[in-house]
Amino acid sequence: MQDTELLARAEAWLAEDPDPETREELAKLIESADTPALAERFAGTLQFGTAGLRGELGAGPMRMNRSVVIRAAAGLAAYLKSKGEAGGLVVVGYDARHKSADFARDTAAVMTGAGLRAAVLPRPLPTPVLAFAIRHLGAVAGVEVTASHNPPRDNGYKVYLGDGSQIVPPADAEIAAEIAAIRTLHDVPRPDSGWETLGEDVLEAYLARTDTVLSPDSPRTARTVYTAMHGVGKDTLLAAFARAGFPEPTLVAEQADPDPDFPTVAFPNPEEPGAMDLAFATAGEAAPDLIIANDPDADRCAVAVKDNGDWRMLRGDEVGALLAAHLVARGARGVFAESIVSSSLLGRIAEAAGLPYEETLTGFKWIARVDGLRYGYEEALGYCVDPEGVRDKDGITAALLVTELASTLKEDGRTLLDALDDLAVAHGLHATDQLSVRVEDLTIIAEAMTALRETPPTELAGLPVVKAEDLTHGTATLPPTDGLRYTLDGEYRARVIVRPSGTEPKLKCYLEAVIPVANRSDLPSARAEGTRVLNAIKQDLSAAAGI
Repeated sequence: MQDTELLARAEAWLAEDPDPETREELAKLIESADTPALAERFAGTLQFGTAGLRGELGAGPMRMNRSVVIRAAAGLAAYLKSKGEAGGLVVVGYDARHKSADFARDTAAVMTGAGLRAAVLPRPLPTPVLAFAIRHLGAVAGVEVTASHNPPRDNGYKVYLGDGSQIVPPADAEIAAEIAAIRTLHDVPRPDSGWETLGEDVLEAYLARTDTVLSPDSPRTARTVYTAMHGVGKDTLLAAFARAGFPEPTLVAEQADPDPDFPTVAFPNPEEPGAMDLAFATAGEAAPDLIIANDPDADRCAVAVKDNGDWRMLRGDEVGALLAAHLVARGARGVFAESIVSSSLLGRIAEAAGLPYEETLTGFKWIARVDGLRYGYEEALGYCVDPEGVRDKDGITAALLVTELASTLKEDGRTLLDALDDLAVAHGLHATDQLSVRVEDLTIIAEAMTALRETPPTELAGLPVVKAEDLTHGTATLPPTDGLRYTLDGEYRARVIVRPSGTEPKLKCYLEAVIPVANRSDLPSARAEGTRVLNAIKQDLSAAAGI
């Protein structure tokens, strides 16, 4: 793009920008003729996909800002009207990040101006409350303004349709086309009023529903330490725990209240190194039975337990299997589902219980659409334990269910680790790990995927690759996606999946090896062998991908 064309585009954007903050930012860049910064902001547009929008806050079409959100809302409104939903209700929720309340208000204004009805949640609340409200209120769509566990400088825009689950193709492309058709913001009516701000009754209805995930007569004795990770989960989780009759969680005080700057963590994600340090320190004082963490919008749930004197995070696959086994023990019926990047242990549990099992593409937008779903999970700390109420991952109800399980085990003098040992003896030790590479330059991810496609590994950790699948072509059971799957030979039933993250600048590689276990005395050696195999796969895969 020539400098004159770049400046012309920036000045045209500035003329329409409704936000004084981003107007000031862009005006300074234009005045100083900062071509590199302008080029970065005007290199294209944020792409609207199945994750909606997500990006860094700032001025210009490659950033998250009010202009981008207004266009997205107008595109969504046009899409809904094209599907015969004129006059339908759109529910809008938001978290406590910078600009979230502004983006929610703009969305409500655009929907109202387009002839739809809009209702905004009463304050920053967990994403699962929005997903619940869509179905509860009979809405035709919902929007959640959140960047989940991304860095503080980011925000995002997540879209749900009337079934309460996130959009999937072709809806994403159809909405994107409507967004692209908007010539100017002056064509988008945005009245100053006309939408509804919902009251506390919608939250009360959600909380009343949370009780149903528990057995009426189950013990409620497990004591917890809880961190909201500077997000919006605290009040809702405390209310849910109080209704259920669990002991009041001990809060990680430094992270209890919403703070869009996330001052105590580098990344507000329980999976990231160091994010749980304050929770571990609090647990050292409180001596709970387990630690519960939500991510900032409280749709994910992390669990930590005492292991040989030290606190350690359970993997998402471990919690996913524990909740599945707990539901089976309670007599749950229906389909158990997970994404392809999650452990195959769920399939073994379902098979042993005589329950149907399905595997989907990555993301709850796919898991939530499984017919007859009773339970779904994904290794990235996402669990759907009440699909009739919330057709998405829900960190509040998952926290309730895992605390019920811990209470049940506690009555017998046992722990979550004992339950994991039971599963390993019954089904083999399903050792899982992840090779995750965060990049500044997205071309590194593209180059790694190209290298693996052009020269697929023939062997990983000494195990022959007997099947290499390029998932962009789809499979007999899965639609196309940007990913690679390798099946390895040998008794360990090892497999590897490689894919770019849909929400962060990361290349993610998911590894699994199943180590046979004859009895409990075999577990230490099985764990050591699992670690050895996975580390060797990591090393060989890194070399093959050039990362």
